[in-house]
Amino acid sequence: MEPKYPFYIVSKGRWDSRLTSKAFERIGIPYHIVIDKDEFDKYAAVIDPKKILVMPKRYYEEYDTCDDLGDTKAKGPGASRNFCWDHSIEQGYERHWVFDDNVRHFYRLHNNIKAHVTDGTIFRIMEDFSDRYTNVAQSGPNYAMFAPRKQKQPPFILNTRIYSMILINNKIPYRWRGRYNEDTDLSLRALKDGWCTVLFNAFLGEKVGTQTLKGGNTAQFYSKEGTLPKSQMQVKLHPDVSKLVWKFNRWHHHVDYRPFKNNKLIRREDVKIPVGVNDYGMKIEKNPEWLSGKRSSKPRMNKSCTNRS
Repeated sequence: MEPKYPFYIVSKGRWDSRLTSKAFERIGIPYHIVIDKDEFDKYAAVIDPKKILVMPKRYYEEYDTCDDLGDTKAKGPGASRNFCWDHSIEQGYERHWVFDDNVRHFYRLHNNIKAHVTDGTIFRIMEDFSDRYTNVAQSGPNYAMFAPRKQKQPPFILNTRIYSMILINNKIPYRWRGRYNEDTDLSLRALKDGWCTVLFNAFLGEKVGTQTLKGGNTAQFYSKEGTLPKSQMQVKLHPDVSKLVWKFNRWHHHVDYRPFKNNKLIRREDVKIPVGVNDYGMKIEKNPEWLSGKRSSKPRMNKSCTNRS
């Protein structure tokens, strides 16, 4: 069960760590990594150059930062994400995946077990689910840290933010914008127009914590200015559902997603959902060899989720 939509990683200054790239290669996911021209040689030394896309300069020049600071500071990853969007359309796809470059592992959450996945089946499942409906703007796996394995979780949550690991409907009438919080902004613009988002708890990604990995936004923004400017921009763009809060010793933005609880999924007329459970051939089994040297920061579960179909 291979995914049917293209995968993109937006990366900057992380040719040495390249966590998401390593995770995809470990489970056999084809992907492109999108980088700046001046870093090509460094990435090409550790990644097959055929997988590398250099972002055209015009995407930076045309990018809407939602402020008046222009080129006086970094513009963030949104411009590169817009390039991914256009590239996938040019290839004839109806959706595309875009990932941050600091995702270390992927899991299936099932029966209180977070099992490492060994292929791309979970992404195909999320694609098929999203394609059942005419109005899914974004979908994707939740962060592993937000779905404790010993707490009851719904298989998915509707109409909330989708971060870092995103399947995007190419037909939605938006593009990325904003120097900061471009992911929250895109989710909110879609939700305000009646689209739905689907955040899966059944499938998870383990993303390295904010500001703990050099490169990316850590180098561009947070190590210099903290989190206040990004939270202020979020409140500026969506004051009706956002507010500025102080917690965990830094500034955050809090978004109220309750106004979108009545956004309903609209099933395609040609779709009939079969009765019964379809596990897409996945089996949970002990597999110490798979986890050897590849464990997360909490390597309790010596299990992996393998497709045996």
